[in-house]
Amino acid sequence: MTLIKSISGIRGTIGGKVGDNLTPVDAVKFASAYGTFLKNNTSKEKLTVVIGRDARISGPMIHNLVVNTLIGLGINVIDLGLSTTPTVEIAVPLEKADGGIILTASHNPKQWNALKLLNAKGEFLSGAEGAKILEIAEAEAFDFSDVDNLGEITINDAYMDIHIDEVLNLPLVDVEAVKEAKFKVVVDGVNSSGGIIIPRLLELMGVEVVKLYCEPNGHFPHNPEPLKEHLTDISELVVKEGADLGVVVDPDVDRLAFISEDGEMFGEEYTLVACADYVLSKTPGNTVSNMSSSRALRDVTNAHKGTYEASAVGEVNVVELMKKNNAIIGGEGNGGIIYPESHYGRDSLVGVALFLTHLANKKMSVSALRASYPEYYMSKNKIELTPQIDVDAILVAMTEKYKNEDITTIDGVKIDFATEWVHLRKSNTEPIIRIYTEAPSQEKADVLALRIIDEIKAIAGI
Repeated sequence: MTLIKSISGIRGTIGGKVGDNLTPVDAVKFASAYGTFLKNNTSKEKLTVVIGRDARISGPMIHNLVVNTLIGLGINVIDLGLSTTPTVEIAVPLEKADGGIILTASHNPKQWNALKLLNAKGEFLSGAEGAKILEIAEAEAFDFSDVDNLGEITINDAYMDIHIDEVLNLPLVDVEAVKEAKFKVVVDGVNSSGGIIIPRLLELMGVEVVKLYCEPNGHFPHNPEPLKEHLTDISELVVKEGADLGVVVDPDVDRLAFISEDGEMFGEEYTLVACADYVLSKTPGNTVSNMSSSRALRDVTNAHKGTYEASAVGEVNVVELMKKNNAIIGGEGNGGIIYPESHYGRDSLVGVALFLTHLANKKMSVSALRASYPEYYMSKNKIELTPQIDVDAILVAMTEKYKNEDITTIDGVKIDFATEWVHLRKSNTEPIIRIYTEAPSQEKADVLALRIIDEIKAIAGI
């Protein structure tokens, strides 16, 4: 099965059989379900939905199918064309639209695409709303409009520039300080929309930009997930160019990673840590990240006299807890920055602008900045189980085994030890347990992971 239906949308590989992959029929079906859901929950005569896509090869095809499906439901569409996830998120409330769809499979390879669904605030739907859309799709409970009541398309290709302006106007973004610093930055846009919007933002901040894979043709030159093993080209180019840093984004520009001037990874987990350090130094307050994110954010927040809390994994869960705790910045350890002063969504543009301002103020190298933060190392593993094994029972057994430790069970099982932690989560789509550990050294993180894996195997009898 390469069609994954979840409360946050639908994703799958292009081609193949209906119901097994993201075929044109499936795209139409789920666009119909989303449009029907919006119509069922309003008394408005006419609805409007904002749509944008990343640069992946299947984008135009899926885009046309989704747009025309909504038109067929009598819904007006504001078509942003090539865009980013955070750009669509800010466009929805600015256009006073009733929802938004981003056509992107985020960090997944080129054969994948997806429909990410937004509410009228430009935020991801709640679990209950997503479940309702899945029900509508399953029942195929659609009622299309007659010829006199079809929707209309408005094309608006200005939103990437509007988004950039919105970021540059944030009070904590100091364009003049960045200009004075005369930074040289290499950008890897993985041949998607980040290759347009990130260089444009940097140039307006007075940065000298060296472009790498910034042609938005959808032919990803490497695995698009911004992890160390995929980023050897930019690491080498940063050193060769004598650049101050490298900036890497995923295809829909909601995940952000930095490369230090020496070609080493700044660390995806530390993107949020550095941005939060800057924001908290100017506007003290609280922070939130998910349970699989580094303790370094907690340490930095405490140093600034704020309160840190961890949510269940998933952007919608992070946002919910941020609102509840009045967090002034938050996000996920995968390089996702959520800064409510802009909007409640992961946004690499916001992250780049805050990070460069921070760096300009600190007047230090990227590697020196990284060295100034608490040192933590992660190990990310998974155990594949047979479908017959009761994953929930394993998690209950691990909870019992470590009942004298600090345990959280809002999302799998998180066990906090004095200097390290382990987070166990089951996959919703396959018989897998994910095991994330963090410790003060890579060796300790790996040793803890191996110990936990052995304990799980013993419980499962494998």
